[in-house]
Amino acid sequence: MTDRTTQGTGAKGPDELRRQIEQTRSQLGDTVEELAAKADVKGRAKARAADLKDKAGAMTVQLRSSAAQAGHAVQGKAAQAGHAVQGKAAQAGHAVQGKAVEATHTVQGKAAKANHAVQGKAAKATEAVEHGAVPQPVRTVVLAGLRHPGPVLAAGAAAGAVVVAAAVLRRRHGGR
Repeated sequence: MTDRTTQGTGAKGPDELRRQIEQTRSQLGDTVEELAAKADVKGRAKARAADLKDKAGAMTVQLRSSAAQAGHAVQGKAAQAGHAVQGKAAQAGHAVQGKAVEATHTVQGKAAKANHAVQGKAAKATEAVEHGAVPQPVRTVVLAGLRHPGPVLAAGAAAGAVVVAAAVLRRRHGGR
């Protein structure tokens, strides 16, 4: 063992010696506490578990936040897609409506032409009936139809309906 006084660490009086002893006791107490902490496996395990639990809680909060953000992003994209589909459906509806109006005008034009043709033929037939070009029994029936056009129109409409129904049935059953 070496003498401390020769190394220059010796006390210069009793007060300084007491101070050095107190300092050494304090350092020794700290060292003992550090060694006890290292030797306390159960305490260190609890501290580590608490630390991991805190980290897991923070990670849970972060994951929930990320999931909420992703949910909002998906919701926004779904709304955009819905609006796009709605816009395209509206465009398609307008296109179909335009085609329907065009078809209606075409049918009305053809019906007007047919009406004029029928009126022209009716005028010729009326003229033929009035001038005696038709035999007497037929003339009587035609003049009765001209005086009371309702029953004649009803009979014509019924005959037209029968023709249309026959055409539809023929088309449905493959043109038989």
